[in-house]
Amino acid sequence: MKRLLLSVFGILALAVATLTPAFAQSKGTVYYLVPTLLDEFQTGSVSALELFLKQVGYEMKTLNADNKTDAQQSQMNDVIALKPKAIILAAVDFNALKPSVEAARAAGIPVVEFDRQITATPSDFTSVAGTVEIGHIAADQAEALLKAKNGSVKGKILQVLGDPGDPYTLDIQKGFEEKMKAFPDVKIISLPAMQWEASNAGTIVADQILANPDIDLIFSHAAHLSVAAVASLEAAGKRPGDVMLMSSNGAPVGLDLIRKGWLNVEVEQPLYAQAAAVAMFMDKVANKQEIKPGDYDVLGLKSVVTKEAWGPNIKIPGAAITKANVDNPAFWGNQKPPTDTVKSVE
Repeated sequence: MKRLLLSVFGILALAVATLTPAFAQSKGTVYYLVPTLLDEFQTGSVSALELFLKQVGYEMKTLNADNKTDAQQSQMNDVIALKPKAIILAAVDFNALKPSVEAARAAGIPVVEFDRQITATPSDFTSVAGTVEIGHIAADQAEALLKAKNGSVKGKILQVLGDPGDPYTLDIQKGFEEKMKAFPDVKIISLPAMQWEASNAGTIVADQILANPDIDLIFSHAAHLSVAAVASLEAAGKRPGDVMLMSSNGAPVGLDLIRKGWLNVEVEQPLYAQAAAVAMFMDKVANKQEIKPGDYDVLGLKSVVTKEAWGPNIKIPGAAITKANVDNPAFWGNQKPPTDTVKSVE
C-alpha cells in the first residue's frame, strides 16, 4: 500500500508540474522603482510590468519614491543590498540617479531604464516611447487644429511641460517645437509644471489665460495636467471648445476629457508595449546576454532596438487619439490590458 501511495503521489506531482504554466516557475525577483503613484500612467506601469514579467517567469516588487530624489537614491541602495535579478528604474531625476545606476551595475545587478531615459551612463536596457516622435505627432495635430480654427496655421499656443529634470518632457518639447518652426505665425509660450504637479499646471493656465486671453491651444505633456488646465478654464468662465486642448500620454482622464468635449487630441504614450518590451528582454538582461539591434514586434507595434552610448534602447511609437477613435481598446487609457501573452526574446 505504501508503494502504491508513493506511486500515486509521484504521478500527481508529475501531472502538476506538466500543467503548471511556465510563468509560475519563478526565475527570481525584479524590483521596480517607480517615481510616483500620483498619476495613472505610473499606477498603470506597475500593473502592466507585473503582468508581463509574471508571464516570462519573474516576480516583481515595487518601491514608490513619492517624487523625492533622495528617497529613490536610498531605495536604490537598499535594493542593491538585496541582490535582485534586475532593477527597473523610472528615475525621479535622471542626473541624480546616475551614481546609483553605476553602483548597481558595479555590484553585478543589471539596470533597466523604464520610460525615463538616462543617457549619462550605461544601463543594460532602456524601454521608452518615441518621445521626440510624440512631439512630432502633437505638432501635426496642432497644425491641423490651428488651420481649422484660424484659416491658416497661426495663433498662440501655451505649452505646459512636465518637470524640466525629466527627459520625457524635454524630448516632447524638442519634437514639437522643431516641427512648429515651419510656422512663424505661431507663438509658443512654454512653462514647466515642476515635479509634474497638476496644481502647478493649473496655476500656469490660470495666470496665462489672464495674461494672454487670445491663447488658441493648450498643449500639456500629460493628461493629468490637462485636468488641472480644464479646472482653471472653467474657473475663468470657459466652456468646452472655447480653448483647444491637447495632452501627450493617453491616460484615462485624458480620454474622458475627449468624451466630454474639452480635449481635442491625446497623443498616446504606448504604456502596455513599453512594459511588454521590458518583459520580452528580461531574460537577456538578467543573464547578461547580448541584445541585438533591429526591428521587433511589441504587441503589434513595430519597435526598433538600437545600440546607443547608454546601452540597448528600444523605442516604441505612439498614436493620436481623437473623438473618432477614443474607444479603441488598444489604447491603454481604456484600461483593457492585452490578452496576448508576452514571450522572451530568444
